[in-house]
Amino acid sequence: MKHALSITREQDFSAWYQAVISEADLAEESGVRGCMVIRPWGYGIWERIQTLLDARIKATGHENCYFPLFIPLSYFEKEAEHVDGFAKEMAVVTHHRLIQKDGKLVPDPEAKLEEPLVVRPTSETVIGAAFSRWVQSWRDLPVLINQWANVVRWEMRTRMFLRTTEFLWQEGHTAHATVDEAMEETMKMLEVYRSFAEDCVAMPVVAGEKPENERFPGAVATYSIEAIMQDGKALQAGTSHFLGTTFSQAQNIKYQNAEGQQELAQTTSWGMSTRMIGGLIMVHGDDDGLRVPPRVAPYQIVVVPMLRDTDEDAAIVDYCADLVAQLNALDVFREPVRALLDRRPAKAATKRWGWVKKGAPIVIEVGPRDVANGMVSWFRRDELYREDGKLNSVLSKKETFVAGVTVTLGQIQDSLFADAKARLDGSIDKSITDIDALKAYFNASAKPGWALVQWAKPTGEALEKVVQWLKGEKLTLRNVPNDAEAADGVCVFTGETAVERVLVGRSY
Repeated sequence: MKHALSITREQDFSAWYQAVISEADLAEESGVRGCMVIRPWGYGIWERIQTLLDARIKATGHENCYFPLFIPLSYFEKEAEHVDGFAKEMAVVTHHRLIQKDGKLVPDPEAKLEEPLVVRPTSETVIGAAFSRWVQSWRDLPVLINQWANVVRWEMRTRMFLRTTEFLWQEGHTAHATVDEAMEETMKMLEVYRSFAEDCVAMPVVAGEKPENERFPGAVATYSIEAIMQDGKALQAGTSHFLGTTFSQAQNIKYQNAEGQQELAQTTSWGMSTRMIGGLIMVHGDDDGLRVPPRVAPYQIVVVPMLRDTDEDAAIVDYCADLVAQLNALDVFREPVRALLDRRPAKAATKRWGWVKKGAPIVIEVGPRDVANGMVSWFRRDELYREDGKLNSVLSKKETFVAGVTVTLGQIQDSLFADAKARLDGSIDKSITDIDALKAYFNASAKPGWALVQWAKPTGEALEKVVQWLKGEKLTLRNVPNDAEAADGVCVFTGETAVERVLVGRSY
């Protein structure tokens, strides 16, 4: 069977991923290493992610605000573990003016900043400084804020949407009076991410706590949602951190409690980024391009008039415009349907396959015969082909299609999730009990999936030995699933009594 893309997932998954991004017009190179131009369809998906996730964040009591892109270096120096964790990725501004010298623009030596400014890699330090001004009394707590912003981390190996020098995200930051309140917040936001990924992006995930060596720099505990891609690798799709008093101590976030005593606030942070689009591609894409779940599709239905430069064209366009108006008057997922009339002066087949590659959930084609008979010809992107390999196009009465389309969109959303959930559940091996079997499992296949193994939570040198072994096998510890069965054996790495179970896998 011939597909819309020139390369398949089986042939070269990495090249296929890049082909989807290019052919679906999601993004392109910008001329700056690791920075991308996000094109309208790709940014439209991000806008849908923003809209849906922002509503969930606000529903939990958080307010949006904005903090500067530039952060004084001294803010980072106050928290040693944090600055050490990000030092190799920081972009630093040292001058504020350029001059001409020998025909070239160079930094003006007279314009050197008194203090270097770091281009925001994350905002715990600058927001902590603000919290220290905002929080004086127990009555000022909790502080619940979120910002939508860009960040810069100077990545050495970049890949569009997955690991870029600049990326877009939201980062939430909160301050609380007690450990219990901060931990409740941390787990609440982890659940927001889990439900958003599954309900909106149709991406099944495993939620759980990161092992000590995978914690966010400066965090007391880090929690994540982990998704599995079609090549068996893990993708960390969102994180929530309990920071305790780490940043309160560094940034002097203190408050007077009800008894008049000074205490350090307990803080949290959490974030989700444009990496989610990379996950969407690798979870739902096929050899014809992208498949976008209806809830996050910029347009859920695209209507393509089949024009032939004849007198019938005007009637076809009018028919299609009426159809789009009827569709946009409907509600689905408690929002108006998003339908588009593609009026571009291109061949219908070219537009059809363009929307296939972009992953529009439903594509409708209308020709003169359809207009004459009050019909529409349409297909679902998640069920593109019949068993004989031909396009799975359905001919329906216009009013019949309109009456049933919201149900169909719900079915597409559910179908994409069900396929991905079956893949996730079928890709976790729970039978491995020793390190040799673990190594054999990951060497037996190019796309092995994950292993859920017994774990003793080693620390210090014992943990470092495990980490070095994992690096040698190109493996990582993903998280300890919240819903994992209790440990009942020995740790596969140390042989000591296990206290929990941890996911092991290759990752992006």
